[in-house]
Amino acid sequence: MVSSSHEALHRIFQEDPALFARAVKALGVSFAEPVSAVPLTTDLTENRPVERRVDTLLRMETGDNGSFLLAVESQGKQDRDKPASWAYYLSHLHAKYRLPPVLLVVCADRRTAAWAARHVDIGPPQWPSLTVRPLVLGPDQLPVIDSPDEAARDIPLTVLSAALHRRDPDADAILKALASALKGLSADDENTASIFIELTEQGLGKTPAAELWRQIMAADLSFFQSETAQSLRAEGREKGRAEGRVEGRVEGRAEDILLLLERRGVVVSEGERARIVGCGDLDVLGVWFSRAITASSMAEVFGETE
Repeated sequence: MVSSSHEALHRIFQEDPALFARAVKALGVSFAEPVSAVPLTTDLTENRPVERRVDTLLRMETGDNGSFLLAVESQGKQDRDKPASWAYYLSHLHAKYRLPPVLLVVCADRRTAAWAARHVDIGPPQWPSLTVRPLVLGPDQLPVIDSPDEAARDIPLTVLSAALHRRDPDADAILKALASALKGLSADDENTASIFIELTEQGLGKTPAAELWRQIMAADLSFFQSETAQSLRAEGREKGRAEGRVEGRVEGRAEDILLLLERRGVVVSEGERARIVGCGDLDVLGVWFSRAITASSMAEVFGETE
């Protein structure tokens, strides 16, 4: 089964095909940004019982370089059979579309990225008939983007940076810069922001950075409707809140706190639950919510620790 983090590392190029040209500059390779990009079928199966599919396939049109095919592969681990598959993809695409193909391999793991970057000769050593030379983007190839201003200038590249550096100490700074950039988008960009929020969530996989991202998204549920925010809103709310009504905001914030604590595994007694639900002060509830993001006990939520 394909994992969500696997999907995110190649799907982001479907959302912003021009990201390819910007990202591979880190590899010292120059491509003109496409003036258009057309998704093609990823099915490379022939009329025989062998199914071969590339992760993402785009026909890129540029003003300088003309047309070429971009095949994007998200690679999570080393696989000795992959170079042969990649060689097949490239030769098949060239034969089918009569366009030069480029293979981009995206890896969140450094060892996998180093393995994928090798040039693989196919044929006898004295005269290889074919050489597979993928472009590879990994944590060491793509820079850390931890400045809100820089993140705002290129949100897709920042999403990719977060996904590739998800296991690094820099992940926290990247995610905070990304959140700041997303909040700066206009209301007209809400759908676009939601797409990149979801890709970030998927790209982080099952890492501590993913939990931080969920906390950042949960800290302000009025933010764009990511999958996390939607689930936090939906669960435990049986009545919708009328906008602008203080009573509805108080009730909703109390439910947000209880749901967040439940998701984080913090034990809440009946008395503590009643205290939260019975609180009518929105400011106090806001303080408790902020503490609930990192608290390990109800004493920490209520600020009663010494």
